[in-house]
Order: sequence, then C-alpha cells, then structure tokens
Amino acid sequence: MSTIRGARERARTEITAAIKNEARAQLAAEGAAKLSLRAVARELGMASSALYRYFPSRDDLLTALIIDAYDSAGAAAEAALAAAPPDSGHCARWTAACSAVRAWALGHPHEYALVYGSPVPGYSAPQDTVAAASRVPLALVSVLRDAHRTHGLALPPLSGGMRAEAERMAADIAPDLPPAVVTAMVAAWSHVFGTISFELFGHFNKVVEDREAFFEHTVTRIAHEVGLRPQAAGTSPGISAGS
Repeated sequence: MSTIRGARERARTEITAAIKNEARAQLAAEGAAKLSLRAVARELGMASSALYRYFPSRDDLLTALIIDAYDSAGAAAEAALAAAPPDSGHCARWTAACSAVRAWALGHPHEYALVYGSPVPGYSAPQDTVAAASRVPLALVSVLRDAHRTHGLALPPLSGGMRAEAERMAADIAPDLPPAVVTAMVAAWSHVFGTISFELFGHFNKVVEDREAFFEHTVTRIAHEVGLRPQAAGTSPGISAGS
C-alpha cells in the first residue's frame, strides 16, 4: 500500500511541477494578467477539470508561482552569505547578497516581474506568501544584526517626526535592532530593488553601460548609508546606532 501511495505522490509532484513550468512559460509570453488555467491545461494535454484538482483557481496557481519566486530569490541571497569567507567583512557580505539577488533577477526576469513588478489585476496575495517574501530582507537584516553586535553601526539620529514610525517598524521587523538601523534598512531595501528594477525594465538604456560595475558601486554606497563600512580583521568596533 505504501508503494502505491509513494507512486501517487511522485506523480502528483511531477504533474504539479509541469503545471507550474507551463505557467511560467505563459508568464514569459503573455504576462501574469493573462495567465489562464484553461490555457495551461490545453498546453499540457490535460482536461481543465483535472488541472483544478491541483490548483482550484488562477489565484492559487499565481500564489504558488509567487512563493516559488520569492523562495528562489531568498535562497540566492542566503547562499551568497553562506559562501562569503568569514573574514570578508560585513560590507562585502552585504554586497554579495545584493549581487546574488541581481543575478537571480537577470536570470529569472519574468519571475522577478511577477513579485516585484506591477500588481496583477484582481489578485490579492494571501498570508501564505509572507514567509517567502521575507527571505531576502531577512538575509540583509542578518548582516546588519551581525555588524551591530560586533562592530556597531554609525548612523545619524532619527528626526522627531520619524521616531514613532521607526519604532513601529523595528518592533515588527527586528526588535533587537535600534529603530534607526531598521529605518535605514527599509530605505536600503527599496533602493536595492529599485536599482535592479531600473536595469531589468530598461530604464538604464542609453544611460548606464557597465551595469554590473554601477550596481556594485550603488550597493556599496547603500551599505555605507545603513552604517556598514569595510572592516578589516582585528580592528576595533565602530559606533553603534542610537535609538
């Protein structure tokens, strides 16, 4: 009985993968707004009623694709951090994680557009997507957390008008970090993805020629803006960010 169950599970896994692969092909050809379960079923030679047993609606299929895309980008950032030499320094680790996300985006432009581009009309992402969507920002937060604990982060104090919002963000995102750090992190996160989006969606055409050099320069500057600095082994800690 277990052998039959195992075969069924393998078959379901294979068919699910085939459905998602065909859906990604449709994303590339038509865009997310035109994704159709009937079209996916037709291309796979399946009856629509059979496909509905795997994904009851277009939104369920979109959610699966979105989670896969976020997880894939997050895995790229996490792998870059894991591969960084222990003595490479926090600024270098930050740059490595950001560069890994850019490389993933260039290699998966339609999946990037699905999660970081224009919202899909009529689709509202469920709570199920939150954990996967958090992987890239949490990877960057881990760099700031390590730097704050070991060398400190030099950041200007918060303005009075921003303090309440900064404290709310810190409580939600990283309660162990000063609000000034979390505020800088959110701004940096949007800056990194804005730079990737400009490149991917053609806004640097006839403006930036050496895109890789420009990106590395940009994310290094952003690293400085969140208080990271090149850190040689054995040097003394910096100044911790104030609350």
